[in-house]
Amino acid sequence: MSDVVIRVENIWKEYRLGAISHASMTKDLESWWARMRGKEDPNALIDVTASTPVTSPLPSKKGSPPFFLPPSQPADRFWALKDISFDVKQGEVLGIIGRNGAGKSTLLKILSKTTTPTKGQIKIKGRIASLLEVGTGFHPELTGRENVFLNGAILGMSKAEIKHKFDEIVDFAEIETFIDTPVKRYSSGMYVRLAFGVAAHLEPEILIVDEVLAVGDADFQKKCLGKMQTVSSEGRTVLFVTHNMIAVRTLCDNCLFLDRGEFRFRGDTNHALGLYMTEASAGVSGSWSRTGECDTANIFFTSVKITIEGNQPKLMLICDMALEWVSNANGYFVALDVCNNLSEPIMQALPQATPFILDGPGEYGLRVSVELPPLIPGRYFLDAWVGSSFTSTEDYQRNIVSFEVTESPTMGRSYPHSSHHGFMAPNAEVICVKKYINRLSL
Repeated sequence: MSDVVIRVENIWKEYRLGAISHASMTKDLESWWARMRGKEDPNALIDVTASTPVTSPLPSKKGSPPFFLPPSQPADRFWALKDISFDVKQGEVLGIIGRNGAGKSTLLKILSKTTTPTKGQIKIKGRIASLLEVGTGFHPELTGRENVFLNGAILGMSKAEIKHKFDEIVDFAEIETFIDTPVKRYSSGMYVRLAFGVAAHLEPEILIVDEVLAVGDADFQKKCLGKMQTVSSEGRTVLFVTHNMIAVRTLCDNCLFLDRGEFRFRGDTNHALGLYMTEASAGVSGSWSRTGECDTANIFFTSVKITIEGNQPKLMLICDMALEWVSNANGYFVALDVCNNLSEPIMQALPQATPFILDGPGEYGLRVSVELPPLIPGRYFLDAWVGSSFTSTEDYQRNIVSFEVTESPTMGRSYPHSSHHGFMAPNAEVICVKKYINRLSL
């Protein structure tokens, strides 16, 4: 495998809906014994190899086996992963992105060997530490100290090696006061801090991290990202699943994009994120209407429509909103966030910082005019927020509508804009004065 530490070859994973066994002890034991020996499940009802090969509409490596479509499937079964193949090199930080249900967590569980594929195989060179969900690998009745030594032993480390790293793990997790308390009494944040500390500091060759970092606060997430960068700089490999696109772009060299269990793209992070956001926002247009009632808010948006007026670099965003106020309160106000193609807010429009919807329950129509800065060409999205104060949110709709900027705000620009230098190109002036200075020889 040379410098390749993970090789995934034609992985398929099938799940049964609403069942956890084959309804037969004999078949359950056969399946368990096959998994223990690393063999294929003899009771899998669908034989992938018996399917009819067809031309794949998805990109694949040269020389890879043909893409097989499974035969008609029973209603209680579905494919979580379909013919996934890729390699990961030593020291690479690979982001795995996709919408909910794309198969990301299933793939990580297979790589961590907590579940087995229905078809295909994986080859791994090195010791793996996995952080798949809060509390994975921890025994709730044991203390934090005991779980550190237990996890280290599972990773194959000696007691002396664990002792050498113990203080560093506890300092990182910031739970020194509670280290001798059973972890069943930990908060979710304490749990994940200790779990990440163990996974990252006990020197695995491969670190697998799922979305669990979302449990931690902002400081802890920043600390974890920094630790993963350190791990990769030491020549170790990181697989990282998250919906935080900023973290993916900051940390990952390359990305694997999955969609409904199928391989879509493997390569440059910016390209992968662009494809992901394009597909995720495919249904977003310049208008939006709520479907059904909202029972959780005192006031909520029922429709939003935007138009763009003017020409670069002076564009006006006109936003027409309809809201329904259903119960009494002191009043409400709205705010609009303009976001880039990765859903990162780049500016906020706040027409008034105090409530201005004041006349009591009923239906309201608002028109908000926003003078846009000189935006670079690209697609932008709008988040709409309504509340009675900055700390009290009633309705918050993300990526609700979108608009396209096609022209450059900079006249005479000879090369295309890039988001690497930001999303705005403000007007700038320069004065160049050439002075002649008499140099006196000493």
